[in-house]
Amino acid sequence: MHDIINVFWFRRDLRLHDNHGLFEALRAGRPVLPIFIFDTTILDHLEDKKDARVSFIYENLQIINKILSATGRSLLVLVGKPTDIISKLISSNKIEAIYANRDYEPYALKRDLEIYKLLLKKNIEFKTFKDQVIFESEEILKPDGKPYTVFTPYSRKWKEAFHLKSPDHFPSENHMFSFLSGIAEIPDLNTIGFSPSEIVVPEARINHDILKHYQERRNQPFPGQTSLTGIHLRFGTISIRQLAMTAGTISETYLNELIWREFFMQILVHFPYVTDNNFNRKYDRLIWRNNEAEFDRWCNGTTGYPLVDAGMRQLNQTGLMHNRVRMVTAGFLTKHLLIDWRWGEAYFAKKLLDFELSSNNGNWQWAAGTGCDAAPYFRIFNPTEQARKFDPQADYVRFWIQEYEKPGYPDPVVDHAMARERAIAAFREALKS
Repeated sequence: MHDIINVFWFRRDLRLHDNHGLFEALRAGRPVLPIFIFDTTILDHLEDKKDARVSFIYENLQIINKILSATGRSLLVLVGKPTDIISKLISSNKIEAIYANRDYEPYALKRDLEIYKLLLKKNIEFKTFKDQVIFESEEILKPDGKPYTVFTPYSRKWKEAFHLKSPDHFPSENHMFSFLSGIAEIPDLNTIGFSPSEIVVPEARINHDILKHYQERRNQPFPGQTSLTGIHLRFGTISIRQLAMTAGTISETYLNELIWREFFMQILVHFPYVTDNNFNRKYDRLIWRNNEAEFDRWCNGTTGYPLVDAGMRQLNQTGLMHNRVRMVTAGFLTKHLLIDWRWGEAYFAKKLLDFELSSNNGNWQWAAGTGCDAAPYFRIFNPTEQARKFDPQADYVRFWIQEYEKPGYPDPVVDHAMARERAIAAFREALKS
């Protein structure tokens, strides 16, 4: 065994190809020990011990390990609190540096600061790299150096920078023999405290046909002609650089969706209070109704509004929901039922395969009218009209609601016209100074 090694810490980048931090680690001249930590700080908060996201991570770790084992190498998978795990690792190995790709969520920033301080005491470098975004929060700013809070000018500046210089490619896959030799087994999922999920995570569909027709098909929830890249971007099984480069040549509409993702990420970095509070603090005075029985009907897909119910049932059964339907269901909860967006955001966080704090928070606040660049409070989707427009034959609704148009289907939980007026009055009242 070599005396001095480097460590690469897989986090939200579960791939061996075009992986920036991994590329830098493999070229640094030391044998590289690849690790993954099942972080109990996060896992202990997951109520569902068959969480499909944990199964997805586990399956992709197995894929990585299988590729490595073909060359006599392996991935070291550990379970515990990252500071404890890293402490043990550096006490039992001679480590020059730990490499990782940057993560921008509040918990991750706090965790990485603790790791940095821990390694600093031991004179070990902690080298982190940009990998899950095209541009970080400080790279796309207003001329005065302040962050953008409106999407359109942000996206314009983003595209200017993107087209000025294409993202780099980091062919980590070409340096596989720099991994430390040795074979290790990945611990069983049950030993981590979880069981395999029955939910099947769909493969990403990044093909020319999907992207070319994305503009005209993206609002149709059935049969669902979308790329299904959400969870793959969330856990880095695909490269954002490759995806953006492909989208940039075929579909500006799709590229805009990737820019929205980075827009909300930089909002979270610059305005971390949004995790628990309205971005627009004027709405702190808004009086939510927060009726628990109505919330349960929304969660279970029994509101009596077919498009809302179909969306919630799709979410509950598959961890997926079409983006247009997400807007309708979120708008319905916050405007029609006047239930706090934080309730809906937390429910989506538990259920969505592609849950990402920044996008979930940003989109919920957009739908509620409390966020940055949000829909104005008086813009209230009519779920019935939305269904007529985007699911005219009720294909999506019939697929998810077996009792649709039958005696067992519930009456609407609320009248649209009344709910609309009630919501406008509540928001107007909140805005009174």
